[in-house]
Amino acid sequence: MSDQSAILGWRGDLRRLSRSLSFDIGVVIVLFWIACALFGPHLVPYDPFADDLLNSLMPPSSEHWFGTDQLGRDVFSRVIVGARDILTVAPIATALSTLLGTALGLTMGYFSGVIDETLSRIVDAVLALPTVIVALLALTALGTSTITVMVVIAFSFAPVIARTVRSAVLAERGFDYVAAAELRREDTFYILFVEILPNVLPPILVEATVRLGYAIFTVATLSFIGFGIQPPSPDWGLSISSNYGLIGGGFWWTVVFDGAAIASLIIGINLIADGIESLRHD
Repeated sequence: MSDQSAILGWRGDLRRLSRSLSFDIGVVIVLFWIACALFGPHLVPYDPFADDLLNSLMPPSSEHWFGTDQLGRDVFSRVIVGARDILTVAPIATALSTLLGTALGLTMGYFSGVIDETLSRIVDAVLALPTVIVALLALTALGTSTITVMVVIAFSFAPVIARTVRSAVLAERGFDYVAAAELRREDTFYILFVEILPNVLPPILVEATVRLGYAIFTVATLSFIGFGIQPPSPDWGLSISSNYGLIGGGFWWTVVFDGAAIASLIIGINLIADGIESLRHD
């Protein structure tokens, strides 16, 4: 495929995506939270870290749209600013896992025999363990920090991406363009990353987008149980952990809006993934 044909193909895909209502809705949701992450501190009406014990546990009102928590902090301000940490950790972890998983999957799919067999067994062994359990064991051993959380999530998700890439590479490996590159005695790096990789990008993009949604949920889960993002961050999972005990007293707003933020972001990402996936079946 020529470069011009590839460019025209990508433009056609973008036009089809732009006509997808679910994809557009997903983009709007994600862009909203990205804007909150970037500009949140300049948009919120209150300091999300400032305590105001005289106004603690106030219900939603015109003054405090989402109410206040047990320390009197404005929940709306904390939800908006809380997007920053989760939208820093999760995308970086997803990018790392995509890079590692893609390199691993290309190697597994292109080489046969002992290399593929050995790497496949390692991938299967990692996939047999729940992601959160692996993350907890690693964080307990290495200590809790933002960088550690990113690395642990990246290594946990890389095998899933590697398996997807391997399947795509196996389907491409028998095509004439790969045989032609081998006959030209191109080096392995060129064949993998110049010849094969561009042709397996669609499933990689879909898998990366789906993994991003899982990464957001994983970061929130780890923060909830105390192994993720640490105080005084207004991170959504951390805020739910700090306030979920208040639900029994009727103070639902201290938890519901953070939970809704997590759900809406994951839904938006999944809508984008569905839109990209639909291109593969057109």
